[in-house]
Amino acid sequence: MEVKAEARYLRTSPQKARLVIDLIRGQKAGDAINILRSTNKRVAPSIEKVLRSAIANAENRSNDTDVDKLIVTEAYVNEGPRMKRVRPAPMGRAYRYQRRMAHIIVKVGDVKGGDKK
Repeated sequence: MEVKAEARYLRTSPQKARLVIDLIRGQKAGDAINILRSTNKRVAPSIEKVLRSAIANAENRSNDTDVDKLIVTEAYVNEGPRMKRVRPAPMGRAYRYQRRMAHIIVKVGDVKGGDKK
């Protein structure tokens, strides 16, 4: 069994979020929460929230799910839309820049359900 949770339109760069997501991919769910709590990145609490949501989804879907045996089977970050902004520059010019957004997807499952071999 594999259950997913996602957070969309997070105001963080996907590149920065991928640094944290790479730390928890393939870990046990409890270990992943501990890793996220000790990670000193701004996006870590948001990823922890998505992970907890995926764990809760697994509990709601099946009553016989053992939370201690859940592992993070998939975790990835996709790029969301970009907000185009303009910053004033010298001599009446304007510099354009983009504020990026990210979609975070975390899937948890048990060992036998997560393996497709």
